[in-house]
Order: sequence, then structure tokens, then C-alpha cells
Amino acid sequence: MPTVAFYTLGCKVNFYDTEAIWQLFKNEGYEQVDFESTADVYLVNTCTVTNTGDKKSRQIIRRAVRRNPDAVIAVTGCYAQTSPAEIMAIEGVDLVIGTQDREKIMSFVDQIQDDRKPVNAVRNIMKTRDFEELDVPDFSERTRAFLKIQEGCNNFCTFCIIPWSRGLSRSRASESVLTQARQLVASGYKEVVLTGIHTGGYGDDMENYNLTSLLWDLDKIEGLERIRISSIEASQIDDAMIDVLNRSSKMCRHLHIPLQAGEDSVLKRMRRKYTTAEFAAKIKRLHEAMPGVAITTDVIVGFPGETEEMFEDGLRFMEEMKFAEMHVFPYSKRTGTPAARMDEQVDEEVKNERVHKLIDLSEQMQLAYAKQYVGQVLDVIPERDYKGAPGTGLVMGYTDNYIQVVFNGTEALIGKLCRVKINEAGVNECRATLVRVMDDMPSESIDAELHSFVLERPEALRA
Repeated sequence: MPTVAFYTLGCKVNFYDTEAIWQLFKNEGYEQVDFESTADVYLVNTCTVTNTGDKKSRQIIRRAVRRNPDAVIAVTGCYAQTSPAEIMAIEGVDLVIGTQDREKIMSFVDQIQDDRKPVNAVRNIMKTRDFEELDVPDFSERTRAFLKIQEGCNNFCTFCIIPWSRGLSRSRASESVLTQARQLVASGYKEVVLTGIHTGGYGDDMENYNLTSLLWDLDKIEGLERIRISSIEASQIDDAMIDVLNRSSKMCRHLHIPLQAGEDSVLKRMRRKYTTAEFAAKIKRLHEAMPGVAITTDVIVGFPGETEEMFEDGLRFMEEMKFAEMHVFPYSKRTGTPAARMDEQVDEEVKNERVHKLIDLSEQMQLAYAKQYVGQVLDVIPERDYKGAPGTGLVMGYTDNYIQVVFNGTEALIGKLCRVKINEAGVNECRATLVRVMDDMPSESIDAELHSFVLERPEALRA
């Protein structure tokens, strides 16, 4: 049986794309092996969001070449799309395919195995107008399935190279999305996470259909318990979106809404499409529509021209927003973007100090959010044994408002809808006690296993 090994850098969309490419190999009879093993084909899915991403991608490509010089070395992803010549110049690379035409990858691999002639299959992504259909029928995590609905971005923020690596926004046909959602539910998935490069832009290239329309259609799918949006811009949350968030029982009380900066002049230089006042107004409306909603965000620290006063203003704004968590990144120059050419680049030490201040703030807000739920009963779908170690007598999963919860239980609970009581709040996880298995399949074997577990390990209930 031929073997293939994958290495994925970057975002969740890249990980989805790798899963989709693996399906193509699996359909041709390939077995997947660890990247550090000897394989017939190595595929590196690259990232180019920063210059460091490019460097890391090159290192991984060279590692694959060293591992087995006779293997087919294939490179895809964002760095492959923007800099194919750089990658083709690396000795041992056989195929560069970018962020489109990946459904053709098997024919390219077969061709290269026959004639050993390198192939540069990258073409101009800015001319692409169709969504690339690549299905992923199953994932390693059994409880949450990612469902890619959109590709590309039209925003052209001054710090971002992504439109040039992913192209303009393209939406997946609604019937295709709904068909795959039904397949995922039939495979046992209870939660679907809608993902894309600019997920909230779904439908921008369609007539009379948008993300809100899709959410209502997904809401009708029987057996689908949870619908989660991976990320959405504040400017894309309108009255119709707030209505579906308010009225659909399946929408998760968690929204990731990138802020990027908490000061208006910095937002303007970033070419973001909102002011802090507009952002705050949307957040207020969301809290009214979805009581208890967790709002998480992304923040870039040390953008060119950000003074100490601007930073402090932004920090105070973030405190007011009471985010459930912030993902904090120091600004990193990306060659080819307008921000990389801006004056007043911020010193690295200053950036580092500011990053740590915001991480501290994020942890304070994360703990404050979680503490609200101590003593409350919430629903969790366990994803795996605690810390991936079977036999601990503990499992972990997420509530609909994205609190990571650890509670007493065995592997038999993974994928089941469980009701738990939160006992203790922490920054990264909460401890809880299992109250009841809510799934309509609480078989006698599961009940017996839980009963036995409680008798043998009562101390776990106090965890």
C-alpha cells in the first residue's frame, strides 16, 4: 500500500484543506503515516501570513526531502500560491500546487512518479471565481466537524497578504453545504463549525442568499445540535444575523469577532471597516440577543504608528468589552503589504511588553467570564480523554459558549450530549461533575460503566 505523510502550517482552514486532500489520497488506496516516517509522498501545506511562516514552511519542505529523497515532495497552501518559484528552487521539490486545483493533485502525483519531472501547477488566484469543492466526511475529533463554506477575502487590510494567496471571496453553493452537513450528522457529528477565510462574507457573491439564510437552513437539519461560526466581522453582523442568533436554539453562544485594535486611528491605518464605537454597539446588541454569549477576539499589538497613548486607549476599550478571551499577536511585517512600508515601525521590545499586558488582561477576563457559571448546569459534548490520556477517569469538551470543561467520565461518553455542574473556574478550563447523559442513546452499558466508575473513583467527582 503506498504511503503519504502530511505537515500542515497555519490556520484552521489549512487543516481542513489537508483533511480534504487526504480524502483524495485515501480514495486512491494510500495509507497515511507520520511525517517523521518514510513515505512515498510528502505533502506540506504552507502558511504565508508572516515572513516567519514562509521560513518555517521552507524548513519543513527540506525536512521532507531529507527524510526520503526518492519520495514525491508536494507543496500546497498560501506560501505555495504566492511564491511558487522560491519553492521550486528548493532541491527535491516535485510539485507546487497553491490554493486551487487541488482536486487534480492525484493525477500530478501519478505523472511525477512516472517521469520524475517537477510540476509548477500554480496559476493566478485573482482570476478564480469558483469555490473549490473538497469534502471532508470525517475528522479525528468525533464531536465537532468543520465545514468549509467560503474561500478568499475582499477586505485587503493593510497588514494582510491573504487576498493575494487565497483570492477574492467565493461562496460554496448552499445545497452543497447542506448536503455535507447532513452527511456529517449521519456520521454522528452533533456540532458543525462553519469555517472559511472570511466566513462572514459567505453570500457576498450570491443573489438573495447570505450567511443568515444558510444558518436558517442549517437550523432545520434534524440531528444537528450545534452550529458554530468560526469567525465573523463586526461589520457583517446586521439585524437579520442578530435575529437568527436570538431565535435559533442551535446557534452556539460563542462568536469570534476580530477587533485587531482598540483605537480608531490605528483601525483606520489597518483599513478596518468600523470604529470602536460601531464595534461596541454591535457587541452590546449581541449580549442583548444572546445572554451569556462568549465574545472572543483577535488583537494585533504594535501596529506601525501605535503610540503608548493609543495602546493604553485600546487596552481600556478591551476592558470595557469584557471579552471572554483575546488572541494576542505582535505585529509582524509581511513583505508585500502596505503596512510593511509604513513609517513609525514599533520597537520589538515595546511590542513584547504590550503583548504581555494584553495577555494578562485576557486571562483576567477569561477567568471572570468562567466564574459566572460556577454552580450552574451546562451542556457539554466530550471530545476526548483529559489531556489525551485514557484511564484518567476524566473527559473534556466545550460548552456551547466555548468554556472548556473537564469532568468525571469514561471514553463511552465521548460524542454524547452531557449535562454537567460547574464546580470550579480556571483560566483555561473549568472543573465539573457529570449530572446526566442527555443523549437519546444512554444505553445500559454506558449507565453501568458510569455507575461502576463513580463507585471506584469517587474522588473524581470532587475534581
